[in-house]
Amino acid sequence: MAYKKIPDYEEIIRIENIEKFKSGKSYDSYNFLGCHKSRYNGKIGFCFNVWAPNAKQVFLTGDFNNWDRGAYPMINIENSGIWTIFLTDVKPGQAYKYNVIGCDGVSRMKSDPYGVYAEKRPNTASIVYTYDNYKWNDRKWQREKQKIVHNENPMNIYEVHLGSWKRKWDGEFFSYEELYEMIEYVKDMGYTHIELMPITEYPLDQSWGYQTIGYYGTTSRYGTPTEFKAFVDKCHENGIGVILDFAYSHFCKDEHGLYKFDGSSQFEYEDPLKAENIGWGTAHFDLGKPEVNSFLISNVLYWFNEYHIDGIRVDAVSSMLYLDYDIGEWRPNKYGGRENLEAIDFIKRLNEIIYAEVNNPIIIAEESTAWPMVTGPTYSGALGFTYKWNMGWMNDTLKYMEMDPIYRKHHHDLITFSFMYAFSENFILPLSHDEVVHGKKSLLDKMPGDCWQKFASLRTLYAYYMMHPGKKLLFMGSEFGQGLEWRYAYGLEWELLEREPHIKMKEYVKDLNNLYRNEKAMHEIDNTYEGFDFIDPHNSEQSIVTLMRKGKNPKDFVIAVINFTPVVYYSYKIGVPYDGVYEEILNTDDEKYWGSNQTMKNSDLRSYPEKWHNQNHHIVIKVPPLGVTFIKGKELNIDTIQIDTNDKVSIGGKRSRKVSLKAKTKKL
Repeated sequence: MAYKKIPDYEEIIRIENIEKFKSGKSYDSYNFLGCHKSRYNGKIGFCFNVWAPNAKQVFLTGDFNNWDRGAYPMINIENSGIWTIFLTDVKPGQAYKYNVIGCDGVSRMKSDPYGVYAEKRPNTASIVYTYDNYKWNDRKWQREKQKIVHNENPMNIYEVHLGSWKRKWDGEFFSYEELYEMIEYVKDMGYTHIELMPITEYPLDQSWGYQTIGYYGTTSRYGTPTEFKAFVDKCHENGIGVILDFAYSHFCKDEHGLYKFDGSSQFEYEDPLKAENIGWGTAHFDLGKPEVNSFLISNVLYWFNEYHIDGIRVDAVSSMLYLDYDIGEWRPNKYGGRENLEAIDFIKRLNEIIYAEVNNPIIIAEESTAWPMVTGPTYSGALGFTYKWNMGWMNDTLKYMEMDPIYRKHHHDLITFSFMYAFSENFILPLSHDEVVHGKKSLLDKMPGDCWQKFASLRTLYAYYMMHPGKKLLFMGSEFGQGLEWRYAYGLEWELLEREPHIKMKEYVKDLNNLYRNEKAMHEIDNTYEGFDFIDPHNSEQSIVTLMRKGKNPKDFVIAVINFTPVVYYSYKIGVPYDGVYEEILNTDDEKYWGSNQTMKNSDLRSYPEKWHNQNHHIVIKVPPLGVTFIKGKELNIDTIQIDTNDKVSIGGKRSRKVSLKAKTKKL
């Protein structure tokens, strides 16, 4: 990467930059607001620029003037509300704040809304920081990323809270550099992406980062901005994508942050019925204000451009979309509805700009209601997200899995209903941090029964999740059967990996992850019924579901027989699409996974020419207890080839790509 030229101060504070910001169309406002190394009258120093439109006066104060609150008055550029100052006696690493004399006459010490680095909590000042000349090493990753068609490729996300993946014995955090160990671990386990819970600066550990104070700053808990860049670089070197979590729906009300920044409702709504998020004790961004649009849209692009991240997850989108979401008293919009019209416009515009400015981004919505068309292009009427968390699937599935198996047959619809809407959006299936905290118990501890049954049920849950259409997300620790629910102030229970069930659970998840990555049928057609078939969804009496995932090539298909009860079935018939020999490719009940070893290893499963379920052939298998067997074709005969008028080929009654017609019967 070429070294950046030190910009001229006059160029930074051009009136055109200010006008773009105030019109809501500045998508790189971080290049002129905040603290910047610059040149003025032949001297190199730092300029500080801050938006405070209703302030009576703003002063810069910090280490460089012994925190004299009135020593360095800033200038309001042509009464635009942008205040500026240039200083040559400032050095990198020094702390600073703005002393904002608000429209109400009150003095407030504020950190920089565009600050890129800050003191470690409980201290709250911004820090002068430069990282202009970081040399990236991910050119190959960026080039390859542009070619990816997301819906046709595996996406298996490992969700991480950096502060509690591991924790030092004295309670201190591991640094970004020390967390390279995690990157190697994620790579070895077969994940494709890491999703980091918010690493933007935040004051309160208990908020996990979702009550943000510094939207442009990496939290100092784990190191410097440059060290985080190196962390992302290291992920890309190891073939791991990086997704960051952001809370744009609300911000915390701490005194040094955005709230009442200039004494007025500057960043938040002025309307008291829209300004406060009562449930979370936070403030809502005024998404109809042009300057707030510039602030937030620039923020997203900042992380893509400066930190080379691959995607974002937007938290709590529902609280942005609805005027009555967790807010108490509310006022309908101009049409009498509960939709937040300016928030809808903002979300669409945000996603449009990301797609216009970023190569092949991933934009994920955590949207917990039935809002239609969350994913898809905005020109079709959708909100423009790439993916939506499938919260309905998660709630139904965990409710079902927590039941004693004897009762599951009465609630079979909980495990099958999600297939009815599986392709209404581009979904991610989340088994996230929210499901293993606040008394909800760990995923392992949710499972009923004795120790063996808990592990068997968890393996079954993961297999079902991997076969279900949709990309995957699993919270850290769940891959080895964390016993306790997640504790943000402590590291994961790595000591459990000294015990056989947990060691084998980890190996199982690794093998399952690699099965998902290697079998195209399990990910290649992920957003249409062409990639899925319900061989038998109706066996509620035995609580067994038989599914098939299909790839573009007719030979790419995987069948899973999922048994949600602790009963073994030794002569179980399932329908299969083609005549030939089948084989078991993974069994969750294998003894190497701490199962009871009711497997069909090295067995050739020959088909019979009798229709079964909705297929033309069938095989007879052994179904493991509280387990899943994955089956695919070994030697198959395609003996039903028909050509339609469009010269397409129909194989076994299903349309597919063209294949060779040299022989009527073909081995795959």
